[in-house]
Formats: sequence, C-alpha cells, structure tokens
Amino acid sequence: MELTPAQIAVLERLHSRGLEIVAFPMYESVVGIRKGNCAALLTPAGPNAFTIQGQPTYLIGGNLSARVVHTDGHYFVRKQEQLEATPERLAELAAFTAELTDAILPVA
Repeated sequence: MELTPAQIAVLERLHSRGLEIVAFPMYESVVGIRKGNCAALLTPAGPNAFTIQGQPTYLIGGNLSARVVHTDGHYFVRKQEQLEATPERLAELAAFTAELTDAILPVA
C-alpha cells in the first residue's frame, strides 16, 4: 500500500500516542492498529486521512474477533473461541475506539 506523506503523519501521530501499527495477514490492503487487547482496521480516505473500516474489536489470541449476541449474553468470538463481553472489556474497547477516533481526526 502506498501512503501519502499526510497519511504517514497520521500513522506517526497514532504511534506517538501509544497505538501500535500492526499487520493482519488476512487484511493486506488495510492498516492494522492495536492497543492492549483491542484493534481496528484503517483504510485510506483520500490523500490526507484514514477511516475506520468496520468497527474496532477485541482481540482473541492476537486475532480480530466479532461481537455476537447469544441467548446467554454478549461475546467476542473468533473461530471456536469466545470471550464474554464483560463491562471491563467493553470499557477497554470504548476507550480504544475514542482514542483512535480522536487520533485520526485531521489536525488543523
């Protein structure tokens, strides 16, 4: 993926805030961002910015998960593994999402 200087500046800003730039092999055409147990995928949005693709999620074994609702509660699921979407995990994900959203906003 070729990035513009402005997009590289956004990634450097993310890194300076403690967000890690990672690669997810199944998603080669996007940029992975991780912090703690949470991750998101970013896609270029024009020459100066990124947008979040889908929704940020919780990691299971270092892999992206999907959030699902079962009759007995909410879970993060990856293949045969699942983690309960506890208030603590949801709070961590909400904080990550807010931090990421703020960090990718254009700087005036």
